[in-house]
Amino acid sequence: QGPLVESGGGLVPAGGSLELSCTASGRSFGNFAMAWFRQAPDKERTLIAAISWMGAGTYYEESVKGRFTISRDNSKNTLYLQMNDLKSEDTAIYFCAVDLTNTEWRLSVSSRYNFWGQGTQVTVSS
Repeated sequence: QGPLVESGGGLVPAGGSLELSCTASGRSFGNFAMAWFRQAPDKERTLIAAISWMGAGTYYEESVKGRFTISRDNSKNTLYLQMNDLKSEDTAIYFCAVDLTNTEWRLSVSSRYNFWGQGTQVTVSS
């Protein structure tokens, strides 16, 4: 296991909910923007949600807006993704990521995130 470990994935029926967690071990990521990406089979990894280091700013990709909520608890060194009203097209491997260079780019810039977890599988059955 590396410093970022995702958990909470699994199999869920369409319309259901899951909460993913990303826990950092060995170091604190409380001063860095963090994000969730996902990669569906035969597709590129895409940014779906991001949060500023204090949690004041968030970004959501259009397809998850209103259904997913990103949050963080810096005291627990943990990032969360609450996913509601899941759809079959949400099936993917979900990764958390950190911007270790602490750039001042917008949260929506996927290339700013440069440190990754190993991912957790989410499968939504229709």
